[in-house]
Amino acid sequence: MKALQYRTIGSRPELVEIEKPTPKASEILLRVTAAGACHSDEFIMGASAEDYYFKPLPLTLGHEVAGVVEAIGDGVTDVEIGESVIVYGPWGCGRCYHCAKGDEMNCEKGMRAPGIFSDGGMAEYMIVDDARHLVPLGDLDPVDNVSLTDAGLTPYRAVKSALPKLTPGTTAVVIGAGGLGHVAIQLLKALTQSTVIVLDLGPEQLEFATKVGADHTFASNPDAVEPIRELTGGLGADVVFDFVGIQPTADLSAALVARAGSVVIVGVASGAVPIGQTTVPLDVTGRAINWGSRAELMEVVELAKRGAIRIHTERFSLDEATTAYEKLHNREIRGRAVIVPGR
Repeated sequence: MKALQYRTIGSRPELVEIEKPTPKASEILLRVTAAGACHSDEFIMGASAEDYYFKPLPLTLGHEVAGVVEAIGDGVTDVEIGESVIVYGPWGCGRCYHCAKGDEMNCEKGMRAPGIFSDGGMAEYMIVDDARHLVPLGDLDPVDNVSLTDAGLTPYRAVKSALPKLTPGTTAVVIGAGGLGHVAIQLLKALTQSTVIVLDLGPEQLEFATKVGADHTFASNPDAVEPIRELTGGLGADVVFDFVGIQPTADLSAALVARAGSVVIVGVASGAVPIGQTTVPLDVTGRAINWGSRAELMEVVELAKRGAIRIHTERFSLDEATTAYEKLHNREIRGRAVIVPGR
């Protein structure tokens, strides 16, 4: 079968032929219908040999996966051949305290996430380790909705965790209206009565942010601080969501957050906000978001079924997957790049 793999440290992904897998006991074989390309993949491929701690190469990419159940191993129940599903990505041990709550991204033994710590779904077929990691899609289009598994789930957890501070009349700032950020804007409009301010680079990105629900937009640089302070009566934002995660956006978050507000960092990078008595306004809290729970993924699917969120996608065939990653690397993708093996 065809698969897109990261094979050599410092290289770009390669389309290769590998053996089609066979499900063992408790496993499920999916015929992949869609797989999302993510900036986290670029983070993995950008790691040096010393910093690379993911699955030993070669690694089949793809942690956002939708598919149809093709075959099941011994002991698998409650899964039907031909069922359309999406894959919950943060695979945990299933037995520790966090996994018992469905928070497998915080597994005490560590995640085995596909496309990161095990082979993923950027291929014609994929093995899923356990039926609990499958969520039915129903009538939802798998290509349009495959990225609910990360680009939907991660911002949902970010927004949901901040809801106590997003009461009517408050202000939320979203930094970065890309693959995850454009979903966060929609979630904020669906779940709160807060004013949503978006920061990004360039007029096209800001126009896109407005189309998906932003109330105000500004170029993402320090010049945005003063007008946002004016919009908020000098108080600042009750919650700042940083979907970029580099130091300049972390610095913006610290400059924009209000007293007793929250900074929520989602972007995978090395930026940080130092929280102390003299570094940010008093009573500010900070959080770094790590994916989301299985229950939350089910909630995200329900929001998609009700039309509350829609992920903007650009489609590519598996043969075009390397081109998709080049466009992603060059920040030429608006929303999410989705690989469709049968296209």
